[in-house]
Amino acid sequence: MRTLLVSIFCPDRAGLIAVISNRLFELGANLGDASFAVLGTGAEFTAICSVPDHIGEADLKDDLSRLAELADADISVKGFGLDARHAASASITHVVSVGGGDRPGLVAALAELFAGFKVNIVRMDAQTLPGSGNGRYVTRFALNIPANSVNACLAAVANTAGELGLTCSWTEENR
Repeated sequence: MRTLLVSIFCPDRAGLIAVISNRLFELGANLGDASFAVLGTGAEFTAICSVPDHIGEADLKDDLSRLAELADADISVKGFGLDARHAASASITHVVSVGGGDRPGLVAALAELFAGFKVNIVRMDAQTLPGSGNGRYVTRFALNIPANSVNACLAAVANTAGELGLTCSWTEENR
């Protein structure tokens, strides 16, 4: 088995994950870390896959591009040269959500704040909620916050959100 990174960007439509994951399964691939997101009217699927040794990058890309649902997709398949196992810093300790009106620079400000506390951002999602026009914007961060800075970090996030007139909430995940 070898490890490949599969990235697909195409117009959003129902059933994309089913079509992609089923075809990968039929080819003998095993999905590792994977993500899917709607980005505007597009959709992005990315996954680390363990595939049988006989499946090459070009062959897999060609196979996926023959799927009717991916006819207009931008597909990339390449070797994954990093370790597919997570480091300890990828363990999610907290999920933080900040929401309210759109504030340009919010993601940058929060990312800088997290960096100052040596927080690893494991996953981030930011979006204008459908039907809200320019209204409700929500940013969610899945984080690994060092135990010795949890309280100070979360207080700083709450203060930053409050200063911008935004709501802030968080949950603690299993440590």
